[in-house]
Amino acid sequence: MTTNSNSGDVLDHSLAAAGVNRINWAGREMPVLEQIRARFKKETPFKGLKIAACLHVTSETANLMIALRDGGAEIALCASNPLSTQDEVAAALVSEYGIKTFAIKGEDTETYYNHITTVLETKPHMTMDDGADLVAMLHGERNDLMENVIGGMEETTTGVIRLKSLAEEGKLKYPVIAVNDADTKHFFDNRYGTGQSTLDGITRATNILWAGKTVVIIGYGWCGRGVAMRARGMGANTVVCEVNHIRALEAAMDGHQVMKMEDAAKLGDIFITVTGGMKAVDSKHVEVMKDGAVLANSGHFNVEIDIEGIENLSDSRTEVRPYVDQYTMSDGRRINLLGEGRLINLAAAEGHPSAVMDMSFADQALSAEFMANEYQNLDNQVYVVPRDIDNEVGRLKLLSMGIEIDELSDEQEKYLNSWNTGT
Repeated sequence: MTTNSNSGDVLDHSLAAAGVNRINWAGREMPVLEQIRARFKKETPFKGLKIAACLHVTSETANLMIALRDGGAEIALCASNPLSTQDEVAAALVSEYGIKTFAIKGEDTETYYNHITTVLETKPHMTMDDGADLVAMLHGERNDLMENVIGGMEETTTGVIRLKSLAEEGKLKYPVIAVNDADTKHFFDNRYGTGQSTLDGITRATNILWAGKTVVIIGYGWCGRGVAMRARGMGANTVVCEVNHIRALEAAMDGHQVMKMEDAAKLGDIFITVTGGMKAVDSKHVEVMKDGAVLANSGHFNVEIDIEGIENLSDSRTEVRPYVDQYTMSDGRRINLLGEGRLINLAAAEGHPSAVMDMSFADQALSAEFMANEYQNLDNQVYVVPRDIDNEVGRLKLLSMGIEIDELSDEQEKYLNSWNTGT
């Protein structure tokens, strides 16, 4: 049963009770966001503001939306990936929390963009993006909906790349905070969150044994670092492919084999893309892969694997397990593509653990508050999260974990900030 109205477009309202349970369960692991929500409820920093959000519709995202709602915002939420929605969470947001939500797991491309359009038609004051699809549509075919927008936030590496490109061309029409670039986001969400959830998604889809497998990680940014670290921890032989000399050097010194993709393609059992770019796995790589090779993507969009190229090389495609499409090549080799080449950690699993999203969404919430207060003082550029916000999120997370750290004495502070005290 699909419900489509001004309040949302979700699969089935009867799933709402299960969604509430999931939202509450995630909330147990998100104490920093809960502290922020409680303050927002008292101070209502978003009173009178509309926020359009294009994020993965998960139980963690629901807790962020509730915090913003309690801060006085009117929310309209859609999915940032057709396969990442948790339908019970979407139902709960509409039925139990009064938050407009337009998201159905497995929605087709037309529905996906219709949902984005519907969210933008609420004429928001702020955008909250995961991949910059909202911003792209606002700056393209629906620039007629731009008039109220004062600022935005972007959650992902891929989205930040798109926004910086827009800004460099002088076409960005409002300031955006790159939440992805906060230390409390990329050090933890990208590294530990992506590392764990990617392996979780691949394991759920395939039930594969990692020990002894050769795992090729394409891209060694913070996500790639996390994936490689966790794969090696599971007993895999890890190979890293990179185009950045310094990251490649770091991977080598972290103990991974480093080589060109054309060489790794012949060796790998499992290939994981985390580049933010396109065709990290190309058809020429697939031509030399082993029978039974597994291809998975944990970058944002499904362009990192050349799916069209694989289809052109193959004689047939069969869904052999949920989220596993097996392509049979003309020479009989079988290549297994997971989750339609989309984010495997959300397509086949539940995405990042709540405890790590606690920090990312705390950054989102506090950045939104900063934007609401400071937008008039900002140019139409991409900004990093203010350092005091980053530090405060780290402080609150440590506090929630029962960890205390040292503070500099006045003498130590003076020494570190002076030039005339030497040996």
